[in-house]
Amino acid sequence: MKPRAEFLFDFGSPNACLAHQIVPEIEHRTGVKFVYVPVLLGGIFKLTNNSSPMVAFGPVKNKLPYEMLETQRFIRRHNIVKYQFNPNFPINTLALMRGAVAAETEGILPAYVEAGFRCMWEEGRKMDDPDVFRAALTEAGLPADRLLERSQSPEVKKRLMDNTEQAVARGVFGIPSFFVGGELFFGKDRLTAVEEEIRRAATGPG
Repeated sequence: MKPRAEFLFDFGSPNACLAHQIVPEIEHRTGVKFVYVPVLLGGIFKLTNNSSPMVAFGPVKNKLPYEMLETQRFIRRHNIVKYQFNPNFPINTLALMRGAVAAETEGILPAYVEAGFRCMWEEGRKMDDPDVFRAALTEAGLPADRLLERSQSPEVKKRLMDNTEQAVARGVFGIPSFFVGGELFFGKDRLTAVEEEIRRAATGPG
């Protein structure tokens, strides 16, 4: 039996975007389709007393330059050509993530995810600007008005918060995070381990 693989994401994480570009390769090799779960990174930080790398590592001499070096190594290793750091960073992704939940209820989450990551980390758009956000959805062929309206519903807001709280209850403290069954993996650099666990779980105990 194929294991359940989950990708917990927030568009505000550049590492989530980089991981997203690798996930299809793992899906192709393993035959396991990842379930994308929208969460709110800010909510996770608040619930776990965590903070962004820029805040956490900022006072540490040489730490941020090294993290940037590792990012470039990851990009080269995986031949990623469509990525640029968003010049508007940090961006408030609350509306974006509520839109993701709305898109999920509409059955169009994959297309929404592609558009969200592309606009954030390939085109460098200021996606917390309502006009930019709406235009991006429209350009991607998504039902902007319907998604924006639904994203304001109490049901969608609650679902995003529930996703976030449940993630923390399962051990999540940052994004990107992955689950293979009940096994948690954090960070884009754990994708090899994620794939190994998928293969191990698919073969059963032992």
